[in-house]
Amino acid sequence: MYDAVMRFLLGLFLALTLSAHAAENVSVLVYGSTPAGIAAAIAAAKDGETVLLVEPTPQIGGMLTHGLSHTDYHVYEGITGTYLDFCKRVEAYYRKTYGENSQQVKDSFRGAHGEPKVNLMIIEQMVSEQARITVKKEWVLTSVKMAGNPGERTIQMATFKDARGKQHEYQAKVFIDATYEGDLMAAAKVKYHVGREGKDVYGEELAPEKGDGQLQGYNFRFCMTQSPTNRVLPKMPKGYTRERFAGVLELFATGKLKKVFGYNEANIYKAHIPPLPNGKHDINDQSRGLVRLSLPGDQAGWPEGDTKLWNLGLLYFFQNDPAVPKHLREEALSWGLCKDEFVETGNIPGQIYVREARRMVGVHVYTQNDTQHAPGDARGILHTNAIALGEYTHNCHGTLHEGSHFGGKHTGEFYQATPPYQIPYGVLLPKDVKNLLVPGAMSSSHVGFCALRLEPIWTSLGQASGHAAAMAVKAKSDVQSVNVAKLQRRLHEVGSGTIYTTDVPPGHLDFAMVQWWGTAGGLHGLAPMPDKPGARGKKIISQYHENYPGHDVEPGKVLDAELAARWIKLATSLGIKVDAIKADGKVTRGEWLRMAYKNAAKP
Repeated sequence: MYDAVMRFLLGLFLALTLSAHAAENVSVLVYGSTPAGIAAAIAAAKDGETVLLVEPTPQIGGMLTHGLSHTDYHVYEGITGTYLDFCKRVEAYYRKTYGENSQQVKDSFRGAHGEPKVNLMIIEQMVSEQARITVKKEWVLTSVKMAGNPGERTIQMATFKDARGKQHEYQAKVFIDATYEGDLMAAAKVKYHVGREGKDVYGEELAPEKGDGQLQGYNFRFCMTQSPTNRVLPKMPKGYTRERFAGVLELFATGKLKKVFGYNEANIYKAHIPPLPNGKHDINDQSRGLVRLSLPGDQAGWPEGDTKLWNLGLLYFFQNDPAVPKHLREEALSWGLCKDEFVETGNIPGQIYVREARRMVGVHVYTQNDTQHAPGDARGILHTNAIALGEYTHNCHGTLHEGSHFGGKHTGEFYQATPPYQIPYGVLLPKDVKNLLVPGAMSSSHVGFCALRLEPIWTSLGQASGHAAAMAVKAKSDVQSVNVAKLQRRLHEVGSGTIYTTDVPPGHLDFAMVQWWGTAGGLHGLAPMPDKPGARGKKIISQYHENYPGHDVEPGKVLDAELAARWIKLATSLGIKVDAIKADGKVTRGEWLRMAYKNAAKP
């Protein structure tokens, strides 16, 4: 009797132990709550899937809630989908809180320039609206279990460790790596690259002659103010020695540097303009500056806090060292960290700005060549399998600095204008893992990544990943087999663009139709290439401009015979019956397209 009872108790103990460690199941697991991860989770949840959103840090939102408030785009019309929804919500918050005609509404810059704490609040609201999303913070990926043969592998399970050291195992039908660093992708042993490719690899003009392991420099995006009531002067950072920073005064003595803060190359701390609401500024590394917050070449030191010491130590030196000329010390003392931002982390962002880390080598490697003008065309190279769009400059803050940090030789920096460009589905796809999408460390060259690494674009790639994941789950297929035309239609339905237009924005009755037609190639050839490649409209302020010329659809314009012939040819190639579509010299472009869209077969 005793033995039977002991066997029963032992069996019960083993059953309870095994059940405690049994892997839980969700439809879609998103690792990394960057803007890409947030958009992916929301999209998958809206499409009916259960989603686990795992964040390894204490706060969701990535850089959008950690100081990068001066959003990187050139024209507002290039923002679509989830990011546009986010901007509208931010602007609505300021309107409701401070009044329709308040300075805060104006400074929110149509919602693209929110204070970090406001950005966090809005993102948390957007996630909380989706009951199918479960968020786990401070869960760090420790391992993944793979299944299948080479070339046909799947992620079977991911294991995480929480802040208390407890392990959690999850199975999912589709995994999405939305981290900036590509941590899940790397754990799954997906092929990736770190560093710069040489010109011979992809034939890119901006690539170095020979490849190397260099990456863009990292820095913090402090939120700072000159408001006395909200200003906190930084304390001496750990490890500070004045000797490390004293050499900077020589550059001021020679006149090469003029101010500590500003918006040109004669200063150190780039205070972005226009300012954020409530007198705050997004502080960044100064492009082409003589002293760089990003420490190019020293990226390996950032986990140990060296970048924080550098970024804060310079300011502490200017505010406190007796050798600093009075006018510079007074200027520096007029600036401080914001008392009401990043309260839990000493008014300093909890995340550093990782501009570049791993990059997947996937189905489509995005390069500089993907962002160029189509021959003789105002528009960029056509990608009929596009799932997102971008329109930002190829932008690299530098990858190496030789000699003194106060001057010296700075290399690897470039800025090149482009026309608005399309981004194909293949940048999200590993070659050999069938249930993984990678919108963060997406498949790209170093130069190509320098056009894609912006929060609005990451958001669009994440949104496409979320919808694609839901489609794969419903079809019980791998992510490489997702019907791209169907995915595009879903994106267009929810206001996410795959080609840039100036006069048919999200919310327009013809938006989905125009996006469909333009992504098929119907909008190419409407305007010639500008005299200056990548030419934008009139400058508004800072990096912001009016629309790119030559990208109007003009749906109210009469469809002329030449364009009608081209459109009929394209429609025929798409299997659209055109005999019932008028092209009589009176019908407008919009009317013709509406008829074509109506007659097109649904994917």
